[in-house]
Amino acid sequence: MKRTLIKQIYGEPEKFSGQSVKLCGWARNLRSGASVGFIELNDGSYFKNIQIVFEAENIDNYEKIAAQNTGAAFIIEGVLLLTPNSKQPFELNARKIELEGSSTPAYPLTKRHSPEFLRTIAHLRPRTNLYSAVFRVRSEAAFAVHKFFNEHNFVYIHTPIITTSDCEGGGNMFRVTAAGKNDKKEKNGNETEFFGREAFLTVSGQTNVECFALAYGNVYTFGPTFRAEASHTPKHAAEFWMIEPEMAFADLNDDIEVMRECLVYITGYILENCAAELEFLNKFVDNTLLERLNKLVTAEFSRVSYTEALKILEKSGEKFEFPVKWGNDIHTEYEKYLTDKYFGGPVFITDYPAEIKAFYMRKNDDSKTVAAVDLIVPGVGELIGGSQREERYELLCEALRQNNLNQEDYWWYLELRQYGSAKHSGFGIGFERLVMYLTGAANIRDVCAFPRVAGSADF
Repeated sequence: MKRTLIKQIYGEPEKFSGQSVKLCGWARNLRSGASVGFIELNDGSYFKNIQIVFEAENIDNYEKIAAQNTGAAFIIEGVLLLTPNSKQPFELNARKIELEGSSTPAYPLTKRHSPEFLRTIAHLRPRTNLYSAVFRVRSEAAFAVHKFFNEHNFVYIHTPIITTSDCEGGGNMFRVTAAGKNDKKEKNGNETEFFGREAFLTVSGQTNVECFALAYGNVYTFGPTFRAEASHTPKHAAEFWMIEPEMAFADLNDDIEVMRECLVYITGYILENCAAELEFLNKFVDNTLLERLNKLVTAEFSRVSYTEALKILEKSGEKFEFPVKWGNDIHTEYEKYLTDKYFGGPVFITDYPAEIKAFYMRKNDDSKTVAAVDLIVPGVGELIGGSQREERYELLCEALRQNNLNQEDYWWYLELRQYGSAKHSGFGIGFERLVMYLTGAANIRDVCAFPRVAGSADF
């Protein structure tokens, strides 16, 4: 008999009513008596379980199955019965049960645990309701990213993970080297660099993907990035994924519009395709989640310059921990006031001081600010950051000098400004931070399958 997925049954229960089906999955719960037992089975295809009823008179190996523990893997054949007047809309009356893999009594997921404890058993936590919901949303969100850019005629570019330049200019990079015994030796006995020079794990694919934007027009990259920051905040990890589109012949206004469209599209897709997961997360993780996500897809996105935002903060009468001062970054407490109290929704903040932004951002006519933009949203704060890129050769050279960056390391990036340069813009979305927004998760470690943070690279 061909295997049926639980997702298929939830989609069309009437189609399977009275039919024999075969299910394969794991017991989320198992209880039994002398003659009848119940298994809450989940096969990973759908967030909700299906109840299996097995009776001693129908199951030859009833005692063996009844003696099993939560977590065991089963292959079950039976007849689906609709039960509209019960808590569950249907159940499977088992006729045959095979024990595929037993589970010992030490199985730890027999009760509710805190996220902190579950991080210590990351190999098992996908079997819990919480992480079943979170990682389903993450999977669907990744698909929605590709779907959005494909439908908007963007070309997907795989940019390198190993790089020799620091896109962000912060210097917090992981150095890449080969195993010592395989390295070639210089005459003085020192090991040579595998790539002929120092190489690092990338902090961003942006500068690489810009090359393709000036050939294809609209492109994007979506892959892993790395920051060697010894940070232990709930929003930072050493390994994370970035969504980075780049658009030729596009200014900051064009950039902002695509940012808005992309976020609304992904959020709407998750609302439509992860209803069961969001219902659970809204109940047990963040009871404002559904309201917040539904508001976003119809929200008016406000826009304010950095300078105007500071004036609003100065006049707010609020007592902030950090003093409001031109030239400082927009702190989390500022973001919360602007999104939650003043504008009551998502806000684009533009035209930041050049000193606090990356070297590649286009200098504005005032020579003090750059054509940068951050999108801040209620509940999370900064979600997307972008800019119009500096397309003028001399000004880009000057920006490299001001940031103490070696122009020789960026020779190819500078050449883009000499061979058919054009205005172009792009942005970056930290994918984990987006998943946190979509699920209500408060810690980035709870949206990474196996989080990599300072001091920890388990599993």
